[in-house]
Amino acid sequence: MSSFKGSFNYTVDNKGRINIPAKMRKNLAPEANNSFVVTRGFENCIFVYPNDEWAKREAELGKLQQTNKDDRLFTRLLLQYATDVELDGQYRIVLPKELIQYANIENEVFILGAFDRIEVWNPNEYKKYLDSQQEDYLTVASKIFEKKD
Repeated sequence: MSSFKGSFNYTVDNKGRINIPAKMRKNLAPEANNSFVVTRGFENCIFVYPNDEWAKREAELGKLQQTNKDDRLFTRLLLQYATDVELDGQYRIVLPKELIQYANIENEVFILGAFDRIEVWNPNEYKKYLDSQQEDYLTVASKIFEKKD
């Protein structure tokens, strides 16, 4: 099982390549085979799933009801941009142009470990996202971890 944490600031080159940080590569499961699926994330970021974790997402998608309008829409929007990528010899992956545009990425990226995936953000978009949150860290943590009777 791949698992990622931490955050890093990197650049994206003119071919759309970004480095996967060494601390994240160290947590890449052997089953991932240095391969990822990149796709549209939420809040204008890019999700980077190692292959072992993507297989779990595909299993979840397979359980959705194709007769349900929302299930079909979600499946289409997620898979529309899904692209297989592999680490090159310099530990980089290529982000498709459509995803770079979707995430408003220019020269710099903010790379965030998000447990089963890596998120790639325009640093300014991530700051705007954080600034737009109505509740602080403690309030959100209390809601998530409070015991329900």
